[in-house]
Amino acid sequence: MSKTKNYMHKGLICGTMDIENLRTLCLHLPGVTEDVKWDNDLVFSVANKMFCAASLEPPFRISFKVTDEEFELLTDREGFMPAPYLARAKWIAVTDPVKLSLQEWEYYTEQSYQLVKARLPKKTRLSLGLE
Repeated sequence: MSKTKNYMHKGLICGTMDIENLRTLCLHLPGVTEDVKWDNDLVFSVANKMFCAASLEPPFRISFKVTDEEFELLTDREGFMPAPYLARAKWIAVTDPVKLSLQEWEYYTEQSYQLVKARLPKKTRLSLGLE
């Protein structure tokens, strides 16, 4: 994993991941929008491409894209599973948010953002000021 960052400047509340901490992590990234899809999922996107989704109703689950290697490692761990409908694109669902520290949450959400952003056309990245 990359170097961890100081959470206090981002306004994160120490403890476990919740919807407000997730919003803080995702919305500080350039060009990110949020909207509700499928009636009860809060979705974070860059250029209308989803990089993170969270259930707004119990059970609280968060899904995001990971690398091929991380997909294999994480889906073998308790508290993780292949994300429904998105597993073929190497998305995982965290079914127990306490299984990751806040530093790991930051790493995985930012990495998911970077993986999705990297697949955007260069023209789109430039128009959004992402390059």
